[in-house]
Amino acid sequence: MTDILGNDLNLQYELLGPEIAVAVTAMLVLFADAFRKELNLGRFALPALSVVGLVIALILSALWIDENEDFARLVQVDNFTTFFRILFAAVTIVVIVGSHEYVSKHVSHVGEFYSLLLFSTAGAMLMAGARDLLTAYLAIEVMSFSLYILVSQTRNDTRGGEASLKYVLLGGVASAMLLYGLSFIYGVAGSTQYSEIAAGLANGTSDVELPLLLGLALVVAGLGFKASAVPFHMWTPDAYEGAPIPITAYLSATSKAATFALLLRWFAGPLLPAIDDWQWMVSAIAVATMVVGNLVALQQTNIKRLLAYSSIGQVGFMLMAITAISDETGSALLLHLTGYVITNLALFMAVVAFYNRTGTEEIADFRGLAQTNPYLALVITVGLFSLAGMPLLAGFLTKFILFQSVVSAGFTWLVVIALVASTVSLYYYLQVIRHMYLYEPEGDTSRWRLTPTGYLATGALFIGVVWVGIYATPFYTVADRAIAPLFA
Repeated sequence: MTDILGNDLNLQYELLGPEIAVAVTAMLVLFADAFRKELNLGRFALPALSVVGLVIALILSALWIDENEDFARLVQVDNFTTFFRILFAAVTIVVIVGSHEYVSKHVSHVGEFYSLLLFSTAGAMLMAGARDLLTAYLAIEVMSFSLYILVSQTRNDTRGGEASLKYVLLGGVASAMLLYGLSFIYGVAGSTQYSEIAAGLANGTSDVELPLLLGLALVVAGLGFKASAVPFHMWTPDAYEGAPIPITAYLSATSKAATFALLLRWFAGPLLPAIDDWQWMVSAIAVATMVVGNLVALQQTNIKRLLAYSSIGQVGFMLMAITAISDETGSALLLHLTGYVITNLALFMAVVAFYNRTGTEEIADFRGLAQTNPYLALVITVGLFSLAGMPLLAGFLTKFILFQSVVSAGFTWLVVIALVASTVSLYYYLQVIRHMYLYEPEGDTSRWRLTPTGYLATGALFIGVVWVGIYATPFYTVADRAIAPLFA
């Protein structure tokens, strides 16, 4: 088959196997939920079916390692796409396994919850693989619309509706800005294809400097909202606090990673020739994000809001790699993303287990946790120290490599600001640890245990945090192979 320009189109639908598997599983989950009584399904059937579909998607993704094909000039299947497909499938599996007890107790529509989670994952996968602006935009909207609904799914919690309303209103504005910016890029380059945009911008843009600058500013603003970068972060603390805890975990992991996958695709590819026009924007946003995220986190008393501002600060670190874009910083960013996702999931799965027992999210209520559940206190401590960048943990090694790559690119001043911000973050992480270890527990002081799946999820992630911190060579090798197609 050929397009209107006579170019041959590759319509191998197996290239989209992982996305198709996830989307089909989402529809099966909806069907199974609608006929749950007739099919006599237990409460574990829907999460089990979701995990099976994700495992199939993960296996199908692995089949395309070291391949480089495109589907209809719309989706590129290479090591970069495969890296994020596997990451997104793994994140969703962990979220489901670690929180299905929470979902069954606190989520109002369980079938829709798992189905929308799967649709969002499919959208995130397409964001990483898109090679056309409109394909990427549609993928963003598939992920975003699913999350708008998921944020409001908490049963008997008015914060969810308010958070969802703020998220969808601001998200609509951000999507409009992004689409308007993409229209400018299309007008300047004359195409929506990444390769053709790069060629168009490389030929010179002196006669369209203002439209290009406007387009880049709108694109940076739109993606800044998706990444929770300052000053586009206003929705983040409210959405994190009001959403079900598993969705807060998902927002902090998949939503962030998908946005940075798109940032890498765009700024290392079609927009790289215009680097002088956007580099200063991204560097300014990186500084503001690091400073605001870490300073405002000092005032938080709710663990979800604290981790929201912590994640905003972490976005600032990641934006440094986009500012100094190269194969070295790109590889370091993928490694840091891996460590960040594992660490954040470990923290949130621990918070899920704590909430299942206590029904609270306030930092003060973690008092004495080291006495009532020393294992959970240890997991939270390791996660917080990893985010702060303490040695022998994932956050230290991945931050070190990220900062080193940015310094090598000539942006030492950015790393100095990042080091100061990272030092500030240690204070508010220590506040949580102080409550767990230095205060006596209130109320019920008896020891309690996690569920088997709680131990499975937190244990695997705990090992991951330590493993990446001590021996990251395999992860760095994978990151190098994943980033290579972008700079080929």
